[in-house]
Amino acid sequence: MKVGYVVLYVTDAEACRRFWVDQVGMVEKRRTAAGASTIVQVGFADDTFAFELVPLELMRDNPDNLDLATPSIALRVDDLETAHADLAGRGVQVSEIADHGGTPSFAFADPEGKWFAVIVG
Repeated sequence: MKVGYVVLYVTDAEACRRFWVDQVGMVEKRRTAAGASTIVQVGFADDTFAFELVPLELMRDNPDNLDLATPSIALRVDDLETAHADLAGRGVQVSEIADHGGTPSFAFADPEGKWFAVIVG
């Protein structure tokens, strides 16, 4: 597994994008339409790591019960099913693999019950 990005759940994605780009010096790496909202990834130009700014309004259903007060760490794996089975086999609490906005993924919880997302890269 490799860290792909960290999801920050925000009320105003555009204001947050401007902060990270205009004030911190990051660049916009990706922009994805999600219904009436937009998900934006920002990061430093010479680094593969990014923050993904996800509007809270998109998380109303929150199928994996993510703690939206805590950033989600998106880990990239080569084989989603193998990673799922491996973590479950090690006693990690995992959700079912599901399609989330066109991205097959699953979540897993740490010992304190905080959920993190795992996605295919």
